[in-house]
Formats: sequence, structure tokens, C-alpha cells
Amino acid sequence: MNKAQFIAALAPHFNDSKKEAAHAVDIVFDTIVRNLAKGEDVMINDFGKFKKVDRKARMGRNPFTGETIKIKASKKARFLPAKGLKDVISGERKLGPAPKPEPKPVAKAKPVAKKAAKKAPAKKAAKKKVAKKAPAKKKVAKKAKKK
Repeated sequence: MNKAQFIAALAPHFNDSKKEAAHAVDIVFDTIVRNLAKGEDVMINDFGKFKKVDRKARMGRNPFTGETIKIKASKKARFLPAKGLKDVISGERKLGPAPKPEPKPVAKAKPVAKKAAKKAPAKKAAKKKVAKKAPAKKKVAKKAKKK
């Protein structure tokens, strides 16, 4: 599953708004990255732990030539799955049903009060005023002169 598919899977929980789902996903990822950059661990219960790891400088081998090379010290992000996630993946524990999106709020229509129809008096006919429109002016297209 890539990020776009992940957002599409979350969209029903955000009233079918992919924009809001994408915003939520971006906030979560950004928060994890910022905390790792500070050197803080991010622990999500029953999922796992994101942690920053310092790797020491070491000697390695070039697999093509067999030559020994020095590998610089570096900092890496590491994910350690929690026991709950491991149990689900191994089949020891089954997942419950997926959370269902909340039903969409239905716009309540305000009840329309029925007005009593007024009848025009029999002797006087109802007069309608018709507004006259001014005739539309025609635009004359100007021809471009050829040089």
C-alpha cells in the first residue's frame, strides 16, 4: 500500500474527503519525523516504536572487488514492532472488525409551513406587470487589416 492508497482507505472516515485524509496523514508523518529529528522516540501502543539509532564507523567490504572499505558513522531511523503487531502478523491474535466510518450527517430540511392560499376577488382580476427588456445590441466584429 502506498501513500495514495492509504489516503483513499482513510477518506471514508473523513466524510469522503481525500483532502482532509491527506492532511491528517501528512500531520502524522510530519510529527513522527520531527520527533525523530530531535532524538525522541515515538511509541504507538500495539503498533511499534520509531527510534533514532546512531551507527558507529566500521570496516566493510566492497562485494564486487572484495576490497575492504571504511564506512562512516551515520544516524538511521529504526522501527521496532510492538508485541501486539507481531502477534497479529504471526496469526496468534486475530484482528477485530475494522472501524466503520461514521454515517454522513444528513442535512435536516426545515419543515415548510403551508400558507393559506389567498384568492383574488371575483370582480377584480389579478394584473401581472411584465417588465420589458431592451433589445440586445449587436456587436460588430472588426476585421484585422492584412499587411
